[in-house]
Amino acid sequence: GFATPVGPAWASARGPERSPPVVVTTGIKLHAAARLPQEYCSDIHERLVICKRLASCESIYELDLLREELVDRFGPTPEPAQALIACHRLRLVARPLGVTKIDAAPERSMLQFVKEPPFDAGRLILLVQKDGRIRFAGPDRLRIERAAPTLADRVALIREFLGKLT
Repeated sequence: GFATPVGPAWASARGPERSPPVVVTTGIKLHAAARLPQEYCSDIHERLVICKRLASCESIYELDLLREELVDRFGPTPEPAQALIACHRLRLVARPLGVTKIDAAPERSMLQFVKEPPFDAGRLILLVQKDGRIRFAGPDRLRIERAAPTLADRVALIREFLGKLT
């Protein structure tokens, strides 16, 4: 068997049916410029309004509608705008799972959770035991030792991992 360092946070995590909804702020770092470039949308006021609208999206559907609107108004989104949208998409997926921080770097990724995440801790422990590249890095942190050189790779890696928790 595998020795799994299960700290108090993982050991005491309750099942999803009894947990109150988690309201967390999720910090996301994708190691890519995440912004609306001036060349894409030249009006600074307009850029600020769009950024506020992205931040206030409460569903993937809402975010997709806004992305379509951007494409209609300004053309195909350049990579920095794609990274910005990806950050908001990950925030919407990660927040209900109690993820407070995502740091997806080209060589490895790190996720931090609230003290008692609102999902079945057993599922996470199984993932760690099955995949040697996923490791506990403290009572409420995980490291995924998997290279993800491009922005798209990093977003896919995190989305896939979060999908396994739900």
